[in-house]
Amino acid sequence: MRFALFSAAVSTALVGAAVAFGAGAAAAVEPIAQPDRIGVQLSHAETQAVAGGPLPAVVTMFVPLNRIGVGLKADTGIYKDENGGVHASLRQAIGEAANHPDGTITLFVNAPGTRNGRVLDVYQNWS
Repeated sequence: MRFALFSAAVSTALVGAAVAFGAGAAAAVEPIAQPDRIGVQLSHAETQAVAGGPLPAVVTMFVPLNRIGVGLKADTGIYKDENGGVHASLRQAIGEAANHPDGTITLFVNAPGTRNGRVLDVYQNWS
């Protein structure tokens, strides 16, 4: 139950922040539900709004970087070490997607105890 409430609160905050920080009334947030996590697919405009707004900093105030997973595109410019560790801030990972003409992100809040202890997963998307 706590996961459902936490997930709903975080998802609502993400959608609200995207709209409030420039995504506009024509927002195309797509909710995604999976058995062990819940998330949203943001449009390009929403991704840009999140990248340029305070949300990445606010999230990292509450979620340690070692509890955030980042799914990088193959042609990323972000360094990933041999153990799979991503050496970038949340803002850099989101910003890289936002800087591509069709770049978007997918954000997931994971259920406690799943996904190797990660709380949040961010996936970059572009052509």
